[in-house]
Amino acid sequence: MAISRSRRAAVALAFASVFGGAAADEGRLPDFPSRPITIVVPSPAGNVNDAVARLIGQELQAAWGQPVVVENRPGAGTITGTKYVAGAPKDGHTLLLTFTAHVQNPALFKNTGYDPVKDFAAVSEVALSSVILAASPEFEPKTVPELVQWVKARPGEMAYGSYGVGTTGHILGELFKREAGLQLTHVAYKGGAPLANDLVAGHVKFGWIAVGTAMSLIKAGRLRPVAFAGAQRSELLPEVPTMQELGYRGFEPDAWMGLLAPAGTPAARVDVLSAQVARIVKKPEMVRRMHELNLVPVGSTAAQFHAKLASDLQTWSRSIRELGITAD
Repeated sequence: MAISRSRRAAVALAFASVFGGAAADEGRLPDFPSRPITIVVPSPAGNVNDAVARLIGQELQAAWGQPVVVENRPGAGTITGTKYVAGAPKDGHTLLLTFTAHVQNPALFKNTGYDPVKDFAAVSEVALSSVILAASPEFEPKTVPELVQWVKARPGEMAYGSYGVGTTGHILGELFKREAGLQLTHVAYKGGAPLANDLVAGHVKFGWIAVGTAMSLIKAGRLRPVAFAGAQRSELLPEVPTMQELGYRGFEPDAWMGLLAPAGTPAARVDVLSAQVARIVKKPEMVRRMHELNLVPVGSTAAQFHAKLASDLQTWSRSIRELGITAD
């Protein structure tokens, strides 16, 4: 049976995408990228998200021979940079390297101006950036059950710290209060560093903090890890139990970092970006660098990351709404 020219082209493209070919071997398309790529980070320069964006950008530039520029657009709890990318050309040359706040903000702010799932094309979940319940080393309780018992014996006398109003640490702290039936005051710090300093000094006895902020202090014995959020133990501190293991529900969504493109970006471009990012974050040198940043590399497919975005949006929105947390 004769096969039309268009059919032969379609078959050839399918084989190339599955088995390779010049374009697939290079991890690029004939028309993409055709100019410099911009990775927007919706937070200030110098933090872990910025560092990861630059690491990925260097690798993409080496693979494709096109400049990759990292552009920091902080403001309004990541909303400023996120809105910018949502309205960018839908061609794959403008990307967003964001984190869990992306699916939390719609429930925290009255109007973000975008839908975190519908207005973006998921590219890849890059890494996990877990949040941990940590305590001052001098604090007498050593486990979650002991901590709960201690706080219940002192209703209204104790406080927990987080790294800001509306952050994952704040949400988890309020969730812990509800699930364990605790009377606790929330102390919101302006970032993880001042929270860590006060935990070490014992000014606040325990709190929810990013593991990356706490890790050096944990290794030095100046902070004690108590429990992780997330569905499974972290390979960074595998001896530390999860809240889920300890019988607490709602703590399963782990903090993550991921790459997005504007919705409407051609699927072929999203897929080639996703494949490149997955390849990059699984390279031994990149795994080492990620671990140095206290991250667990992931490198998911676009479909897997889209599913996670949709699921986490529902989970976080429900928790934030039920807990009555706002950031406005």
